[in-house]
Amino acid sequence: MNQEVTAYIENLPKWQADISSTLRNMVHETISEAEERIQYKKPHFLKNGHYAAVISPSKDAIAFMIMNANGIDFPKEFDGPAERKWIKLKEGSTPDLLTLSGLLKQASITL
Repeated sequence: MNQEVTAYIENLPKWQADISSTLRNMVHETISEAEERIQYKKPHFLKNGHYAAVISPSKDAIAFMIMNANGIDFPKEFDGPAERKWIKLKEGSTPDLLTLSGLLKQASITL
């Protein structure tokens, strides 16, 4: 785990830090070889040097973005163009880790 990413998450408001930590752990469980770093002022997760996922906080949500999403059938809660999809998680929401992990696994298999 990258200390810069840890510090970034720890400095978020508590509810955002909790969701971000949960998502971060899910990414590492799904993609065991994932590398992480802060890029464009957000935590990015890479597989074989290619972007796999991004955690993007805003004032009232945490967006979790899955890259390389072309051809994958995403649930209606997701937004974004064909190549990347995201879901916005608001305070009090519980991420569906099983669904997110499955989608991330599909998207990252070819990376």
